[in-house]
Amino acid sequence: MDLKLTGTVAIVTGASSGIGEATAIRLAEHGAIVVVVARRKDRLDAVVAEIAAAGGTALAIATDITDRAQAEKAVREVVDTYGRLDILINNAGLMLLGPIVGADIDEWERMISVNQKGLLYMTNAALPHLLAAAEDQLRQVADIVNISSIAGRQAWANYGVYNMTKFGTNGFTEALRQEVTKKHVRVGVLEPGAVNTELVSHNNDAITSELAASNAIAEPLEPGDIADSIAYMVTRPRRSSIAELWAMPTSQA
Repeated sequence: MDLKLTGTVAIVTGASSGIGEATAIRLAEHGAIVVVVARRKDRLDAVVAEIAAAGGTALAIATDITDRAQAEKAVREVVDTYGRLDILINNAGLMLLGPIVGADIDEWERMISVNQKGLLYMTNAALPHLLAAAEDQLRQVADIVNISSIAGRQAWANYGVYNMTKFGTNGFTEALRQEVTKKHVRVGVLEPGAVNTELVSHNNDAITSELAASNAIAEPLEPGDIADSIAYMVTRPRRSSIAELWAMPTSQA
């Protein structure tokens, strides 16, 4: 076990399944205290139990990050409980696909709320504590990793608003990186291709079936593959900052 993160405290959003769950487990394996954040408390409790059974420390905070007050309260609870915050993984995401013409505007608003507003609320609340952690003697560095997508690099028909949220994530990440990385709060974006998670299942049956037929990837990435990439980004020496990491299945590249 590599304990490069011993003494640090990390928040992982969208941690009730998929990439978030795998990332929480991986960061705990590196020695971090991990706070898992999502809406599904029962799922979060299962993640905490798995981390505890392996000898790690974790805390579940059921939170709707699209509610600014809840997002701010979650960060406050972490700092009140552990006295610090070193790492923020903005992983929570929603992908609702379909044509722009005749679209369900409520679906657009849901995606913007999770993929952009939730990320902004969590980042804004966390930044003062991350800046403080970068100045103390434990690691002298702190980290934000924003999970974007290949859809933040390339646009496709029927992905319009999802593309918008992920291109926006990339732009926000780069702007923030330029503001705070020289203060040793490293800010990076990770853009996965196809990953075997629940993300596609959020769509209606017709869209899900169409995606399965038209975009089948022979061997998609597993959540643990992305968790490994995130762990790599946040365990670099203080002198090293990974601004962007693009992770693709070999069969999709």
